[in-house]
Amino acid sequence: MHRSIARLVLLLAIAAVSCGFFVVAHASCWPHERDALLAFKQGINDTDDVLASWQKRHHDCCQRWTGVTCSNETGHVTELDLGETGLVGQISPSLLSLQHLEYLDLSLTYLHGPSGHVFPEFLCSLHNLRHLDLSYTPFSGRVPPQLGNLSKMEYLDLTRTSLHGLNGRVFPEFLCSLHNLRHLDLSNTLFSGRVPPQLGNLSKLEYLDLSDTLLSGALPPQLGNISNLQYLGLSFMENIHTADISWLTHLHLLEYVDLSDINLSAVDVFLVANTIPTLKALILINCSLPNANQTLTHLNLTKLEQLDLSRNYLGHPIETCWFWNIKSIKDLALVSTYLYGPFPDALGGMTTLQRLEFNDNGNSATMTVDLKNLCDLESLRLDGGLALGNITEFVRKLPQCSSSKLFFLSSSDNNMTGTLPDMVGHLTSLKYLYLSNNSITGAIPSGLRKLTSLDTLHLSLNQLTGQIPMLPRSLTVLAISMNSLSGPLPLDFGGPNLTQLSLSSNYLTGHVPKAICESKRFGLLDLTNNLFEGEFPRCSAMSIEFLLLSNNNFSGNFPSWLKTSYFLIFLDLGVNKFYGMLPAWIGELVNLRFLQLNHNMFYGDIPVNITNLKLLQYFSLASNNISGSIPLSLSKLTAMTLDHPPRFESNWLEEEKNKDILSVVMKQQELKYGTSAFNEMVSIDLSLNRLTSEIPNEIGSLNGLLNLNLSWNLLSGKIPMKIGSMKSLESLDLSRNNLSGEIPSSLSDLTYLSSLDLSYNSLAGRIPTGRQLDTLYNENPFMYSGNSGLCGPPLEKSCPGNDAPEHGNQHQGSENGYDPVLFFYFGLTAGFLAGLWVVFCALLFKRSWRNAYFRLFD
Repeated sequence: MHRSIARLVLLLAIAAVSCGFFVVAHASCWPHERDALLAFKQGINDTDDVLASWQKRHHDCCQRWTGVTCSNETGHVTELDLGETGLVGQISPSLLSLQHLEYLDLSLTYLHGPSGHVFPEFLCSLHNLRHLDLSYTPFSGRVPPQLGNLSKMEYLDLTRTSLHGLNGRVFPEFLCSLHNLRHLDLSNTLFSGRVPPQLGNLSKLEYLDLSDTLLSGALPPQLGNISNLQYLGLSFMENIHTADISWLTHLHLLEYVDLSDINLSAVDVFLVANTIPTLKALILINCSLPNANQTLTHLNLTKLEQLDLSRNYLGHPIETCWFWNIKSIKDLALVSTYLYGPFPDALGGMTTLQRLEFNDNGNSATMTVDLKNLCDLESLRLDGGLALGNITEFVRKLPQCSSSKLFFLSSSDNNMTGTLPDMVGHLTSLKYLYLSNNSITGAIPSGLRKLTSLDTLHLSLNQLTGQIPMLPRSLTVLAISMNSLSGPLPLDFGGPNLTQLSLSSNYLTGHVPKAICESKRFGLLDLTNNLFEGEFPRCSAMSIEFLLLSNNNFSGNFPSWLKTSYFLIFLDLGVNKFYGMLPAWIGELVNLRFLQLNHNMFYGDIPVNITNLKLLQYFSLASNNISGSIPLSLSKLTAMTLDHPPRFESNWLEEEKNKDILSVVMKQQELKYGTSAFNEMVSIDLSLNRLTSEIPNEIGSLNGLLNLNLSWNLLSGKIPMKIGSMKSLESLDLSRNNLSGEIPSSLSDLTYLSSLDLSYNSLAGRIPTGRQLDTLYNENPFMYSGNSGLCGPPLEKSCPGNDAPEHGNQHQGSENGYDPVLFFYFGLTAGFLAGLWVVFCALLFKRSWRNAYFRLFD
């Protein structure tokens, strides 16, 4: 009886305990922790609904709430993972209620603390934290020393923050007391001072990255005590030096080491690295290495997968390098090493190779190696590395595996000859192909059409001929400018993804096909220097930033479809046959910076609201039939002043670096500006038109203008007095107009002026003097020609009077139509003649006076 009761009690107890565990395992999260998370959400601007699942009605925050993980045993929140969500807002101190929190990831967010971007100190009270990731957040200021109290911390990542240590930016040595740390990443922060030797006490550390910090001084050998270290990043610090890296030999588990930008010229780094057989990555960029042709009697680096020796002037035959027999290498970078000679045949046997970079090496090597067996090769970059080569043979020796992985091939600037073979279409994984600035001849192979994944094709600056074939519709970038291509474009030329198209400087003819409008967003469309004709298609739904159509035979009115191109920055319609009036809506293209319409047949007035284009810095209407007056409110063109908004930057400029993008008539000549300099050109050219009326006085407010050309018009009136305020002016041409009056003396204040032409006007009076103007006259003695009323030096014609001419900012009376010296002599002469005439008349008409006068002399 008693035993039965005892058994019953035992069974009930076991059931109760089991039910208890079951209830806890499946219970909702603790109410106060749920409320803390909801309070945290209140401070977040969650526009993307990342925290949409955090709702009061969803009581179990452990099961349904995004980024929240709870303990299966206690039900407490242990993990909060909101990394890479882009959340914006404030981190609420309510997180202090999560005292069991072990894992907190707020990386790649825009969160801040209650005191702004200062590190929120209350996080240091979460004593159970083992994992804290604040990388790529806007936190700045000092790291609070209380962080050193989180003794359980195993993972700390502060990458890409503006955090620093105490007493300025010194490394916070209290981090060295976190003895459980396994992962410490402080790269791209503002920590400075020396690398603390106490880091050697973190014996459990497996990952240490101090790259791109302001740390300086000698590397402490105590780093060799971190016996569990697998990853060591010490690259690109402020001023690190070392004469001994033997401590690396104690790191028997090391797999990755980056010592880039540390001077290792006195260290045999390869001999040291060869003692670490676990090494998988050795990064030694810009380390002043003297050579890489050491003889290593026994290679222990059998696991090495990544080797980067870029930006070290090695300067010996490439085939003598020590690493060619390491078959495990996947990534080999030799950029700017100036190795020369033929690549060794051993390269063809490196079957694990995925990436080879040998660009920018002074065109000193040759590549005749058969790479057919490199089936894992994904990227091959040889730009500026080869002295010569035949593109036909080169392509034939590329990997020809059934599943080729090669997606990036770049061999520009390599003096390559021959024709691009049709078999390039066998490289079916190819996405990026760069072969610009070579001597490749023949036609563009139709086999390219087979590359259905091709994204970018660069064939500019070659000697390609024939017509452009149909190309993959997957293309987003196509550059085949500066060749000898001819004929019309295919009717279905284009593609829905095309964002950059450059066909300039060829012999392409016919009409531009309507299919080009299929792309809805062009960054660059460059058809300059061809033989295209007719109207450009009306691409009504297209948005474009750079449209360059100059030097063709295009005709028609100003393209009306541009009215909705609000992103338009650069418009070049120059040297074509466009006609009609300029539309008033041109003043609505508020992002326009460069407007080149020269050498067309536009007529009518310049739209008054063109001065609404505050970003406009280059404006050319030269050689049209424009009439009327120059708009008055020129001061609104703030991009032409010294207080201009920031000049633009565009990602296509580097790709078009060999192209002249702007032609400016300046300093009595036509100047060409490439992509590296044209965005600094500030110019107005309205020459060779029929403009009338006066030059607006407001033009003097454009003190950032470098070039002003108003020549060959019908302008009248005086040269504006404030022209001397245009302090940046380098070239001024007002010739061939009907300007009158005197030359303003302020003209001599233009100290940057290097070209001046005022010839063939109706200017009069004394020419202002000044060292700058005298020098300009010596260089161009015809700059005052055709102005018969001008006098004084440097002309031979002298002015009435003996007064010395004034210059600079001193205003002469003649500028106001009044010369006091000349007026004095005029009055003196007139008075003398008047007095003489009175005496003569008196003698003539009064006989008694006349008789008395003669008796006096008798």
